[in-house]
Amino acid sequence: MVALSPLERQLAAFCAFFTRLFPLWVILAAVSAFHAPQLYLWFDNTCITYGLMFVMAGMGLTLTFSEIISVFTKQPQLLLLGMVLQYTILPIFGYFISRYLAAQPGIAPGLAVGVALVSCMPGGTASNIVAYIAKGDMPLSIMMTTASTLMAIFTTPLLTSLLVGTLVPVDPRAMFLSVLQLVLAPVLAGTAMNQFFPAAVARVKLYTPFLATVVVFLIVGSMIASNVAVVASSGAAIIASVFVLHSTGFMLGYALSKALGLSDRIARTNSIEVGMQSSALAAVLAKVHFAADPVVVAPCVLSACTHATVGSLLAGYWAATVKDGD
Repeated sequence: MVALSPLERQLAAFCAFFTRLFPLWVILAAVSAFHAPQLYLWFDNTCITYGLMFVMAGMGLTLTFSEIISVFTKQPQLLLLGMVLQYTILPIFGYFISRYLAAQPGIAPGLAVGVALVSCMPGGTASNIVAYIAKGDMPLSIMMTTASTLMAIFTTPLLTSLLVGTLVPVDPRAMFLSVLQLVLAPVLAGTAMNQFFPAAVARVKLYTPFLATVVVFLIVGSMIASNVAVVASSGAAIIASVFVLHSTGFMLGYALSKALGLSDRIARTNSIEVGMQSSALAAVLAKVHFAADPVVVAPCVLSACTHATVGSLLAGYWAATVKDGD
């Protein structure tokens, strides 16, 4: 345990409090960017890319290489179940929802692509914050986010090719390289820093969740600010589709876990991990691989606001009704 000065303890407490309000900041970013886009336009695509890499590196700072290995060896049955739920529920429903949207007259095909793309993402780092508020199983939550993120270098290009490839051409090799650059490389870099410089990192990682929250705030704000017209014209069908997609993930993640006889604590954790995807990664991939069709990013941005709102409401309910240890 690192020894902190009184000032450092106050700063750490403030950062922890600020981070717990993550859903509020996401919603605030979305609303403010929609009404005052000029506030966020300075945070361009380059900033977004490096910002996402920073968030992933911050996740790596909480890990060691032995812990990454243990992700696949400790409680393997729970982790395997979590991964199956993560990479089946949303992709399946994302496929059917996107096909439905693609068949509707008046809806741009890129919007259907964006919905399918979101459904193929790994778990978002914000899920760990929400799981904490919901009194979930934190080690399992972190392991699932870590494992799904590491697996994303294979699963995201493959699933995107299968789901989106039926709508538009997809280059899975290029997407694999993007996920490798955006996810695996920074996670391993952060892990290496924690492994070899633990004393220095111990102080830094007190503040990385706060900084990651600020970065995600800016990413969401920038994505909406640069696509105000697209988001505004998305229509009720797209908003409803994204809401149904994430709500289905939350609901089935919980219901299937309970049906398999798992504890309520693990069921809450699975619900959050399945329902909350890395919308920021989806938005960056949309910008890089579907640049010719700017509407693809709209469902990704709406996804961030939706799962943050639904997740925070669920977490608040569980926090108020569940006893500690249940």
